[in-house]
Amino acid sequence: MPVFFVGKKDGKKRMVQDYQYLNEWTVKNNYPLPLISDILENMGTKKIFTKMDLRWGYNNVRIKKGDEWKAVFMTPEGSFEPTVMFFGLTNSPATFQAMMNELLRDLTNTGKVAVFIDDVIVGTETEEGHDELVAEVIRRLEENDLYVKPEKYK
Repeated sequence: MPVFFVGKKDGKKRMVQDYQYLNEWTVKNNYPLPLISDILENMGTKKIFTKMDLRWGYNNVRIKKGDEWKAVFMTPEGSFEPTVMFFGLTNSPATFQAMMNELLRDLTNTGKVAVFIDDVIVGTETEEGHDELVAEVIRRLEENDLYVKPEKYK
């Protein structure tokens, strides 16, 4: 699979793999992503929000042991067999959404937490209990080695 580097806004380079051929042969995961309209409707009555942006989202999902060879790519230094999911694999978004939904299922069922791939929103009507709920989400994310950058909005 071809590998190349793309310039980022900050001047650094990001490695990109061309997974088009692999994606053509991949059985697609039909796990549904949430509708933004449903998230907005669910959060409509809330007044206090904390948004968490997870860093390196897909790279926190381990490729099934024994399947690493399917995502191998070549570099001038030799072949590289990734052990975690990369951006560009066809099932990355659905797999990551399923993982996040499972991790926070009981909290999302309360209507106070919403997840859209690598973004988590905690919304409450009052300050009471908000910080505790945010702390619980962060605790679960940290237990699963997901980096969090919280921002609180009123």
